[in-house]
Amino acid sequence: MSLLSLLNKRQTKLEASIKQTAQARISEASTADNLFKGAYQGYAEVLLDDPIRADALYNWGFALLHQAKTKTGLDAAKIYQDAISKFAFCRLINPTYLGAAINGGVAYMDLARNQQDDAHSETYDLAKKQFETANAIHKGTASYNLACIFALRGEHEACLQALEHSRDNGSLPDATEIIVDPDMSNVYNQTWFVDFIDGLNKPEVVVEPEIVIVEAETNKAE
Repeated sequence: MSLLSLLNKRQTKLEASIKQTAQARISEASTADNLFKGAYQGYAEVLLDDPIRADALYNWGFALLHQAKTKTGLDAAKIYQDAISKFAFCRLINPTYLGAAINGGVAYMDLARNQQDDAHSETYDLAKKQFETANAIHKGTASYNLACIFALRGEHEACLQALEHSRDNGSLPDATEIIVDPDMSNVYNQTWFVDFIDGLNKPEVVVEPEIVIVEAETNKAE
């Protein structure tokens, strides 16, 4: 299908969805709900599988996330929420966009810190959901982020399991980064955490295979 044909197809779908929305606004409750649902599906199909738009939204969200880190209070909160929206729209276009899932979770965590939310707040729950989605897209990529949430919540067993999962899937930060991560401060003095870090610092023991020298027999004429 040519680019022009694809654009025309999307334009037709968009116009149909707009008409459905207009009809839904003047319809009775149950009929309106079905029309709205159909319109939403149409809008999603217009956006779906548009890699350039997905990349633009992701990078826009990424820029907003880092701008928010330079602000405080309500100014920061507003920009974090904008970043979260961009990551959400990115994943509407491409549901398996890993960066959008991970950084969506990071944005929620930063927003929660900015608001001084309790670790069990809804904002942290939303961050956790994003990290779980990232893990479903690519195994272990957000396990360390989940470990941070579990540490903040005092869920020690879940934290250790997440750390091990991150380590086993090659996504764990260096031990030097973990031990200064403020999200881990609640577990710094836990025996299991110390043992885990010690295990990371131990050099890998490479067992050299034993070399057996077999002397060749010499056949001698009698």
